[in-house]
Amino acid sequence: MAYLTGIDFVGIQADDLEAARDFYHGKLGLPIMQGPPGAVVFDSKPVPFAVRKPMTDLSSAKDFLGAGIALWFACNDADTLHAELAADRIEIVFPPKDGPFGRYFAFRDPFGYTITVHTSMKQQA
Repeated sequence: MAYLTGIDFVGIQADDLEAARDFYHGKLGLPIMQGPPGAVVFDSKPVPFAVRKPMTDLSSAKDFLGAGIALWFACNDADTLHAELAADRIEIVFPPKDGPFGRYFAFRDPFGYTITVHTSMKQQA
């Protein structure tokens, strides 16, 4: 019997790959790895993350990008990252608070996706 073993890749779609590179690598520090044309792939751990050119017209779905999907990224210090993003006027969906995975908050990326960040439990140990 075939079965799923877990997530091994996550990708979102956006029109501006240079802006994706600047934001996720330049501002948030995710390392870039080799990827296919039409995508920027980040060497996030334990699962790679990518932003690729849209496979369909997203203009009619702009208000609903990522609705119902939770994208969580581990971070070494969620409170500090929150302060840095807020100072850069990145839209904060909700401020840091305590949760089941440590301190966490959410922001909206330049493309309209909500991204949740939590202080990695490994960092707290």
